[in-house]
Amino acid sequence: MAAKWSEADLPLFRQKRVNDPKRAIKLLAAEAEGCTRCPLYRNATQTVFGEGPVDAALMLIGEQPGDQEDLQGRPFVGPAGKVLDRALEAAGLERNEVYITNAVKHFKNEPRGKRRLHKKPDTSEIDACRWWLDNELEIVQPAVVVAMGTTAARGLMRKSLAINANRGRLIAMPGGFQALITVHPSYLLRIEEERDKRREFDLLVKDLHLAAEAARKARR
Repeated sequence: MAAKWSEADLPLFRQKRVNDPKRAIKLLAAEAEGCTRCPLYRNATQTVFGEGPVDAALMLIGEQPGDQEDLQGRPFVGPAGKVLDRALEAAGLERNEVYITNAVKHFKNEPRGKRRLHKKPDTSEIDACRWWLDNELEIVQPAVVVAMGTTAARGLMRKSLAINANRGRLIAMPGGFQALITVHPSYLLRIEEERDKRREFDLLVKDLHLAAEAARKARR
């Protein structure tokens, strides 16, 4: 039986019949600030919502905020964000050209003394947070979406996919956009051998360049 939805179940931008994407994304972000759809908000400082132009042709989805993102309230401002910025530049992209968000909007962590240890979101948390991601996709309507890491791929594709077996190719999605799966920039931070790190960085740049070219082509 199909679920029956009331007005209260809809995000604010739909309740208010908002047709202006800029206002819609502001209303959605404001609503997300009080999100309690899963328990992750309890150990997080704040919701970390997406940012970028609301008419972006390219959307990047990460996995979840890290420590710095949780403290600053912005996606990709920590060490992984610096890797992503370098990769975007190498791919011929400006950060302010793309809409950047995460599949999970709260930092999942385990307090350990003064430190907070990163923990991987589980399936139920990813699925609960898809509410926000689906609405971001509806408002921004990107031509191409890049899912960086397994959590992002699960959030976008609604199923678990192996990164290396599926990366580097464009996948047609039901929403009318194309998707591309690649590694999360934090993966490069864990590689010890400099030669391997350079190789993986080049592959990430290649994936981003492919996505950017496809997005530009779609918007011509």
